[in-house]
Amino acid sequence: MQAADVRQWLADNGITSVQVQATNLDGTFIGKTLSCDKFLGALDQGVAFADVVFGNDLGNFPILGVAFPSWRGELEDIFLRPDLGTLCVWRPGVAAAIGDFWTSEGDPVGVCPRNLLRKVTAQAAELGYGVTAAVEIEATIFEEPVQEARAKGYQGLTPLGGTAGSAYVLGKSADWREYLEAVEERLRSVGIAWEAWNDEAAVGQVEVNVPVGDIVDVADRWARTRQVMREVAYELGHSVTFMAKWSDAWGQASHLNVSLADTEGNAFYSPEGASEVMRHFIGGVMAAMAGTTSLALPFITSYRRLVPLEGPPTTITWGHHNKSTAVRAVTGHPAYSRIEYRLPGSDANVYLVAAAVAGAGLYGVINRVEPPAPFAGMAWGLPEGSVEQVPATISQAAAALEADKILPEVLGEEFVTYWLGTRRWEWIAFHTMGGGDLDAGLTAWESARYFELV
Repeated sequence: MQAADVRQWLADNGITSVQVQATNLDGTFIGKTLSCDKFLGALDQGVAFADVVFGNDLGNFPILGVAFPSWRGELEDIFLRPDLGTLCVWRPGVAAAIGDFWTSEGDPVGVCPRNLLRKVTAQAAELGYGVTAAVEIEATIFEEPVQEARAKGYQGLTPLGGTAGSAYVLGKSADWREYLEAVEERLRSVGIAWEAWNDEAAVGQVEVNVPVGDIVDVADRWARTRQVMREVAYELGHSVTFMAKWSDAWGQASHLNVSLADTEGNAFYSPEGASEVMRHFIGGVMAAMAGTTSLALPFITSYRRLVPLEGPPTTITWGHHNKSTAVRAVTGHPAYSRIEYRLPGSDANVYLVAAAVAGAGLYGVINRVEPPAPFAGMAWGLPEGSVEQVPATISQAAAALEADKILPEVLGEEFVTYWLGTRRWEWIAFHTMGGGDLDAGLTAWESARYFELV
């Protein structure tokens, strides 16, 4: 759409304000609400945001101890350019558009999550591939309104729907169904495609599935679906968290399904099983997996989820149709052949994980990287030293990313260097701002920092 078309669209839909939307590095949904005239005037240059968008942590402290890129350090403005393909009616009278961050000189901000994913998809297009994806969103809903949850320090909350902790239970209380049916209705009204929702393993836990599509569009829908889940919870007097581990109950994930498409269809499909393209894609993904862990498990609490036999992968393995491995290869179907990347927690920024996984996979295709042998059997509870383990802490994952040779090439040195600084800052924040003993179980500091913002 051109500016005149946008003005007419706003008028036709009775829009009086526009919300511009994005995520920061930590996956927090951020933005501004603009008048229609302000939005129309910002279509070319973008909407100004202070560089603290990517310069402050979740406690709103400046992140220090890392070299400042050119766009950071003087509270300089960076600009969110709306992607008009994402323009929608968010609620009556309010429109919304997702965007990417650019500098005042017109260069893409190198740490903008959506920019990074778009960069990878552009590379895929040059190779003749489209990148398709689907994502599973897990969250826990609580009976208490968010104001009460805050007053309680997010402790001692009552999971919504009763005490049943077995997956796929339909015998839930009416308030649980009311919440998810309201989410479903809101997603329809916004025009966000969804595929399924269900009870998950832990009490109060739900899963909402974003169906397959272009990987950037799917990441947009992931971000917006989570915001819808928050808004509906607040409107119904509940609270919700996407923490990977909000208590000693089972953790929460964001499984990412990825495949490549070419002019003949699914490039991962072969009648014999995995195609050559799929094999090399897995080769690249596996070669970068230790380093990608820092993106897939971004916070202190993320690593509390890595409990064997509770679902998340704990080893750097892949296997055919094997859900105990970190990468499950689904083969033998012309439409559904894909990899399921099972490592990310529900607190991961899907734009970043998708960019890393798709980028590493393309690196494998370009360089014909052969994967290790597929793992057969259960990949949990193995003898120590028999197979490489997923990095077990935020610091171990940062060290693995620093040693990685693929991701700096895929995502850029600026991003990788800056991300490493932010994760090391997160470790410092935990140990100096009240986190306490990492081995003593989930801390009040973690709940206060992550419950609402990840």
